[in-house]
Amino acid sequence: MQEEVKKGNIGVFDSGIGGVTVLKEIIKVLPNENYIYYSDSKNNPYGDKTDEEIINRCKEIVKFLIQNNCKAIVIACNTASSIAANILREKYKNIPIIAIEPAYKMVHDYSFDKETIVMATKGTIESEKFNLLYHKYDNHKTILLECVGLADLIEEGNEDKIKKYLEKNIGMYKGKVENVVLGCTHYPLIQKEIGQVLGGNVKFFNGANRLAVHLNDVLEENNLIGRIKEKGKIEFIDSSIEEKIRNKKEIRFYNFLEGEKI
Repeated sequence: MQEEVKKGNIGVFDSGIGGVTVLKEIIKVLPNENYIYYSDSKNNPYGDKTDEEIINRCKEIVKFLIQNNCKAIVIACNTASSIAANILREKYKNIPIIAIEPAYKMVHDYSFDKETIVMATKGTIESEKFNLLYHKYDNHKTILLECVGLADLIEEGNEDKIKKYLEKNIGMYKGKVENVVLGCTHYPLIQKEIGQVLGGNVKFFNGANRLAVHLNDVLEENNLIGRIKEKGKIEFIDSSIEEKIRNKKEIRFYNFLEGEKI
């Protein structure tokens, strides 16, 4: 039975396709694992939902992933991680559950004295988990920016709307900040565009790489590393009821993994 578990999948889920930015970092560290990526675009965005709605949705997705032979789960959504991670770990004690979180501590570690913007959803910024992190590492030069609707625009993929949104909501900070914490896994998909609005010298921070390393450590500790030599397989699943939307998301998902513009 243990050998069967080792050959299982790693389940990764997000409120949409944004978590592909996390999966891409994981694959760099663990290229020989098999993955199931669950994009819950039917219920996107999570940041506008109640805690109860988010928790219930996360429970359903994790149950589905476990039923599909997932030996470990990655929550690649900052809002879901902030609200549901501990509850999921309590419910599924025998399955490692790794959760992304905004990389605000990295500012403390590498660029503490610089003006900083944390870009995140309303749900993340208001969450208890993020506030504990923020107050512990507050550099007193930080703007917390609730980017309401930005993840939706990234899911939609409308470049003009994204550009107008960024100019309206962060354009006033051009030349005034040096650090940008990307507190939603969708936002690295438009990192270039954010940099163009804020100025080319800003430093970006997100937690995907650290999560990937931590996931590898957890799998090693639990003897769950897949011992296969070939490159792993990736299965994409989207919850939308419309086939046209599912197909579009899947194309963008695999394009990004291959290094193309999403």
